[in-house]
Parts: sequence; C-alpha cells; structure tokens
Amino acid sequence: MMTACKSRPSQTYRAMSEYLRSYIKDASTLFCPNAPRKYKYLQEVWEAGDDWDNPETSFPSDPVLGTYCFYWNYVGFLEGPKAPFRGPRNSLGEPGQSKLLVSDYFGYDHHRSPNAYGSCEQFMGASLTLGTEVSSAYWSRFDSDGNITLDMLNIKLHAGYTDGHVESFTSSEVVPMKVSITPDGSVPYPSGVGLGPGDFYLPRDGLR
Repeated sequence: MMTACKSRPSQTYRAMSEYLRSYIKDASTLFCPNAPRKYKYLQEVWEAGDDWDNPETSFPSDPVLGTYCFYWNYVGFLEGPKAPFRGPRNSLGEPGQSKLLVSDYFGYDHHRSPNAYGSCEQFMGASLTLGTEVSSAYWSRFDSDGNITLDMLNIKLHAGYTDGHVESFTSSEVVPMKVSITPDGSVPYPSGVGLGPGDFYLPRDGLR
C-alpha cells in the first residue's frame, strides 16, 4: 500500500512517501510500467503523504494501493511450509528474514477478481480489471473451472532485493503467501472466493 487506511503510532507514518519522497520525486516509479492504468491521483497522493484525502470519498484517511508488492518489515503466512514469511528489516538482513524487498504483483482470488489470476504484468489470456477510487487497474484471467496451472500463464515477473539487484522469475517459480491477520504471521486471512486479498505469489528464490 502506498498509503495505509489507518493512522499509525507516533513513530511511524501511514504513507510510504513520508519515508521515500526525498529520494523518489516522481510517483510513477512506484507503478509497474506494464500495468494497464495508473491511479489517477498518483502524484497528488505521493506529495500529500499522511495528509492525503481522496476528493471522491468521505473517509479522511483513504488507502491507496499500488502495483508492486513491498516487503520491508512485512510479515505474511506461507502456504507451502505453513510458516511465517518475514521481509527484511534492514539492508543487511537478519537470520530468518528474507532479503526480498519488492516484486511485481502476482496473485489469485483477489476480491476484485474472484477465481482469477492477477498481475501488474500482462500475461497470456489476461483482460483488464478496472481500478477503483483507491486502487489501480491490473491484468487478470479467470479460472472458474480450475484447469489453469501456473506454468500455463507464461508470465515474466521481477523482484528486487535489499542489495540492489533485480531477478526475473516465472509464474511457475513461486510460493503462495496469504496476508496474515496476526502480527506474528501465524494466522492467514481466511480462504474463500473473493473474500479478501487472496493469495500472493512470492518468487521461490526470495525465501532464501
């Protein structure tokens, strides 16, 4: 999320730009160049930071979703080993923490596109899922019959690491992760068609 939906404790910000604006001036950097459409208030959100208030809604601390997945200080639930995923908390990494910093969005069964694979990168058979007042558009492909396998999607994705290098990975080189509803990553968001954020696919090499 570029801007979270709730205020944070006094030591932290709800907007990523409060941390990064002095380094990244152009908010387009935060969006995959292959994403179908950018969020229309992108630059305004970036410059407003914690003070952002969407003019199209009445909620004064509107969240804004981008097209990349950021893992700094993030904890999720890994489906395969049924264990927490822990993103980096500093540039050197620590035991038990991944050095995966950012990746293209690639997931399944998001509430905006139930029973569908979705990504900011265009892939075989994908069509447009429109954005909302608080989020960007992305590419998606429905799989109502459950006959699509990950390797059939033929998508090339990218991930960046804390040492600055970027690696490419394919849709078959991933591990599913769910958003955790507990801070320690031990309890995944409930499964079900279109109930929430669905599964996020992490590059397998990013778990080392």
